[in-house]
Amino acid sequence: MLKQSSTLKFSNRIKKTVLLLLGAGLFFLLLQLLFPLPDEPEWSAVIKDNKGRVVHAFLTSDQKWRMKTELTEISPLLQKAILEKEDRWFYYHPGVNPVAVIRAGWNNLIKGKRTSGASTITMQVARALEPGRRTWWKKITESFRAVQLEIRYSKKEILQLYLNLVPYGGNIEGVKSASVLYFEKNPDHLSLAEIMALSVIPNRPNSLVMGKHNDRIVTERNRWLELFRQNGIFPENDIRDAIEEPLTAYRHSAPRFIPHLSYKLRKSGAISIPTAIDLNTQLQVEKLVADYIRPLRYQSIRNAAVIVVENASGKVISYLGSADFKDVSDGGQVNGAAAIRQPGSTLKPLVYGLAIDAGLLTPKTMLSDVATNYEGYAPENFDRQFNGAVSMEYALDHSLNIPAVRTLASLGKDKLIETLSGIGFQQIKKDRGKLGLSMVLGGCGTSLEELTSLFSSFARGGIYRPLQFTTIDTNHLQQPVFSTASAYMINQVLSKVNRPDFPLSWQSTEKMPKIAWKTGTSYGRRDAWSIGFNQRYTIGVWVGNFSGESAASLSGAETATPLLFRLFNTIDYDSDQDWFTQPADCDIRKVCATSGLPPGEYCESQITDYFIPLVSGNKTCEHSREIPIRADGIYSYCMQCLPDAGYKKERYPLYEPALLRWMDERKISYKKIPPHNPDCEQVFREGAPAILSPRNGSEYLLEKSNPEPLLLQCQAASDVLRVHWYINDHYYKSAGVKERVFFQPVAGPVKISCTDDKGRNRDIRIQVQYWEN
Repeated sequence: MLKQSSTLKFSNRIKKTVLLLLGAGLFFLLLQLLFPLPDEPEWSAVIKDNKGRVVHAFLTSDQKWRMKTELTEISPLLQKAILEKEDRWFYYHPGVNPVAVIRAGWNNLIKGKRTSGASTITMQVARALEPGRRTWWKKITESFRAVQLEIRYSKKEILQLYLNLVPYGGNIEGVKSASVLYFEKNPDHLSLAEIMALSVIPNRPNSLVMGKHNDRIVTERNRWLELFRQNGIFPENDIRDAIEEPLTAYRHSAPRFIPHLSYKLRKSGAISIPTAIDLNTQLQVEKLVADYIRPLRYQSIRNAAVIVVENASGKVISYLGSADFKDVSDGGQVNGAAAIRQPGSTLKPLVYGLAIDAGLLTPKTMLSDVATNYEGYAPENFDRQFNGAVSMEYALDHSLNIPAVRTLASLGKDKLIETLSGIGFQQIKKDRGKLGLSMVLGGCGTSLEELTSLFSSFARGGIYRPLQFTTIDTNHLQQPVFSTASAYMINQVLSKVNRPDFPLSWQSTEKMPKIAWKTGTSYGRRDAWSIGFNQRYTIGVWVGNFSGESAASLSGAETATPLLFRLFNTIDYDSDQDWFTQPADCDIRKVCATSGLPPGEYCESQITDYFIPLVSGNKTCEHSREIPIRADGIYSYCMQCLPDAGYKKERYPLYEPALLRWMDERKISYKKIPPHNPDCEQVFREGAPAILSPRNGSEYLLEKSNPEPLLLQCQAASDVLRVHWYINDHYYKSAGVKERVFFQPVAGPVKISCTDDKGRNRDIRIQVQYWEN
């Protein structure tokens, strides 16, 4: 009976214990639901360079420097020092150390005052998450929170939270913030002496202020080092060196490098953003730009932006949005690298590259640089002069406008818009319905970021890759913009040194790396561009004013290119990189020197030219041909009126009518084809004059009180001497082919007719309206 009674009592105790534990567990779960753990605090956003150093940091919304660091960034030495000093049993207790609690209570009871604490690292994390006055109730709350933390997080995660939240005086929290602001280095680069200096501050953050109480900090640091020596925590030599190391640290300003890029990247919401920025290169770029812009201010040119890209990876290693971020008087905080501006002539290489791939031309193909009108749009060259027939490579390296517009007209503006939209030119994508042929001359909106990424494609054989601002960018899109052959041809043209925009001051620079570059100047001299590249780097330069103010001396060649050359001469000085090699899809052929086309029957002078087999055009040259003329040379014949006898054949050059007009206006002599046989009936069925002005189908709005007359202008065949003008089927005036005739139209629809002296006629119709001022 006694044995059964004892067994029953033991069983009842077990049941009560189990019920008690279950009740405690349920009670704890209820407390968990009623009083959940507070969320982690807001962290300071930090930007890192390519070596992992913090180069820019931002305050939290509560004005704290609280830089989060991963445990892997904390050196084992620092972790060991913190654990030995603060909580050596950290990995063994459940958040509260009962032995430490009993010991602290006994010591406080015996000595009648608080002599030692029992706070574990976990409890200190709880205190940091919910700061407040230190009372007994607060201590109980911290113990409860500590258990909650142990349930939610692993020991390593709790240690990481502690190292990120530990106070270091003022508004500095966490080891990383203290390390960066006091020692200007990351925690994993701290010495043992610096580690111990940081480890003693959290216990007395108000009386041990770095830079103010360094002597006290050294005393406390060395006391702990001596304790560690006695306990054999660290090697003797390390302890001795740490004790002898002086402490000269003080609070520094937070790092504020690459401000424009930092503010741009901060918008992502990430708290730790690793970039590919090379800080040494960045500082060199900043100094070069500041020194370069300083004297230009006297010419009313006050700002510049620069981007340096590593071509192989697409990583941005330097990013400068203005000449001086701190210059608030002149918009220093505006990010000129991301601003939408007019690109000037910088898109011309792309247009020619696309045209090469479309089989429209090759570098030696001849283009007409003469007055041209496209439905009212009449482009002009920068110097307002014409050059007649020029090769594509001449047109590109002299940045002629009219050949570029002619090429885009042949290619089709939609092809250019589609290409640029496809590689992220956002403003062009938005404005695609409003863009015309003028976009090749800068009549569109782009940014330095977009143009620099585009030009880096030339260095990659036509492969486009977006700029990589961070090392964790997920956008690894690669797409061909043009062929390797086309890219090589453009590179060869853009790398010539006998160009008019080559800075004279650089002629004697022996160590200057070979580069290809293109300049651009926007309408009204508001933006100057120069973007260059070699195999290693692409550098984009913009110079101008953020206000949009123009400057008489502002141009891509004269203002931006010298800065581009300085940058290359610094960043890639005396480079031994090979130049681009001719790709397999690029071949060489003989072409006519006069036309740039494969030689025809009468091509005597021939030169070599690059081409793409099966892509480049194979139409043979017809720059001249034999024409049958009367024996006395007065008339020429066609096959329909060729007589049986009494004629001879002579060779004559063939020029397009616009080029003929240009040559005649400048009195450039050439061998003219005699007028056609006046008795030929065929002449009356073909070759009617083309009316150049006004434009067919256009609408003209004229001021009623002071109307401007409209110009009548035509292009006729070479054998036409005079033309006759008719307005609404009424004779108006006869004039020479090249004579400028004006007339005052009536309101409403107007029919204009032009008849040449061979009876050939052309009609157009326009609409005229008058408005009262």
